[in-house]
Amino acid sequence: MLELLDYAFMQRALLAALLIGVAAPAVGIFLVQRRQALMGDGIGHVALTGVALGFLLQTNPVWMAVLVSSVGAVAMELLRSSGRARGDIALAMLFYGGMAGGVMIINLAPGGSTANLTSYLWGSITTVSPQDITAICVLSAFILLITFTLRRQLFAVCQDEEFARVTGLPVRALNLLLAVTAAATVTVAMRVVGLLLVSALMVIPVVTAQAVTRGFAATLGLSMALGVLVSISGTVTSYHADVPPGATIVLIALGLFAVVSLLALPLARHRARRSAQPSPAGEKALAASS
Repeated sequence: MLELLDYAFMQRALLAALLIGVAAPAVGIFLVQRRQALMGDGIGHVALTGVALGFLLQTNPVWMAVLVSSVGAVAMELLRSSGRARGDIALAMLFYGGMAGGVMIINLAPGGSTANLTSYLWGSITTVSPQDITAICVLSAFILLITFTLRRQLFAVCQDEEFARVTGLPVRALNLLLAVTAAATVTVAMRVVGLLLVSALMVIPVVTAQAVTRGFAATLGLSMALGVLVSISGTVTSYHADVPPGATIVLIALGLFAVVSLLALPLARHRARRSAQPSPAGEKALAASS
């Protein structure tokens, strides 16, 4: 493990994996809570258009992807909240339009080819540049600032929008902010995990943590720890086995989910039995009534 740090590209890849492992579940927990687990996929497809625009305009593809995916995520949220399109329809439009736009624009770019998108689609540890690390650090700081500072408000909105609106929370502003934060998360992760698989890192650590924890704070903390674990281990495995890092990270996350789910079955059954049993106070009240 330590010899990997002798290589500058691995130093950058491991730092990116660490930041991604922390940031992706921090946003993913809110998407899972509001049953929008596939939102990251839709944003990833739109970010592909941003990457292609970066090549076309000869600018940094990461920052262009942030801009385009943020616009797409905001548009999807506005369509959903206005009632003009259901959430699944808006998401489908992101999927198809983002992919088609990315492929078309990259072929219009000077010397463009869909091969240029491969490292963004599936991730590549050897192509994480110093400029990418700068962008990842800035975006990760933004993501963690939003998710930790506004976690109570975001949780309330994701749990019950109507109740949050009655309590005076700015529901639309918080929804739009969450959409932009999700877009930033996708672009943070695309260099290592890849745009087509980033949603898995936002969701799988969260549902794995939910299998063994109770309460939002415990789930958030464990999901971030699991995110770091699978991101770092997947990146190291990818280097040694010479396989795509995104697929490796996702497969490790799925394997961990399967193991944790099996181990959590006895715990779930024990909780179910305890909840089914009447409490001593309840037994006394039942006896008194009879």
